[in-house]
Amino acid sequence: MSVLEGPRKEVRHVVKDGSEYWVEFKDGRIVFPDGRTCGEDEVVHLPPCTPTKIICVHVNYISRYYEFNKSRTPPKSPTYFQKPLTALNAHKGELIKPKGYKYVNYEGEMAVVFGKVTRNVSREEAWDRIAGFAPANDFGCHDFRDTDAGSMLRVKGMDGFCPIGPGVVSGVDVRQSTLRSYKNGKIVQEGAISEQIFDCGYLIADLARHMTFLPGDILLTGTPANSRPLEAGDTIDVEVTGIGRLSNKVVEVPAPRAMEGFPASPDSDGVRRVALGNEERLPDKFKTMA
Repeated sequence: MSVLEGPRKEVRHVVKDGSEYWVEFKDGRIVFPDGRTCGEDEVVHLPPCTPTKIICVHVNYISRYYEFNKSRTPPKSPTYFQKPLTALNAHKGELIKPKGYKYVNYEGEMAVVFGKVTRNVSREEAWDRIAGFAPANDFGCHDFRDTDAGSMLRVKGMDGFCPIGPGVVSGVDVRQSTLRSYKNGKIVQEGAISEQIFDCGYLIADLARHMTFLPGDILLTGTPANSRPLEAGDTIDVEVTGIGRLSNKVVEVPAPRAMEGFPASPDSDGVRRVALGNEERLPDKFKTMA
């Protein structure tokens, strides 16, 4: 499990003075390949990997499972969906909320980024195929939950709905890390990585029985309880301790021009159930935050 063992290394993809660079982040500074350094606020961040696919697991934290199910008995198998590559976004990138859409939710997650071609591996071998980890946000528009509950395509696949970064980090044992989300600086989600129902090794081994992962591919590993809607102007941060903190701001954009298709904000019981969650089953510290 070399990806979990030190020393810590963080790789970022940035733009500086109109040029792109793959850089390291050390001691609070961006370090360019030629040795130059600058502050992270002096660059524009790009996604820190170049995936051929983005795979996501539906429910993978016991707190999230319990929020929607009376039983605390975890599911026997994970289920998955995909985000299109055009959903990819970066640290400090804008998250869009189309005008008139109501239930645009944050879901703080830890992303696995693959470093090697991965196919037909064991649970133990899977860890050595990982390049590193990054905070991510599985942003979703639940206005389309009634029609896309299975594929999640319009719910989770809008442009920019997968921010990840700031960098990809190796040399940290994420099994000891904690995931937190912050809305406008206030913590709204928290879950230890050890609270995942299926760990990274299991998820990779399960999926790699049927598909090949390539270097740069992304696997999002689930969100804790208390995913809730955001409004234009809100800032949402996702932190994985030891890895980093991703920050994005929500901006309103015009509604789609085309009148065809399912309308936004049906506001059905099913949509509200997922978008607004179940406060009674939240951890006590979040019950006043819903």
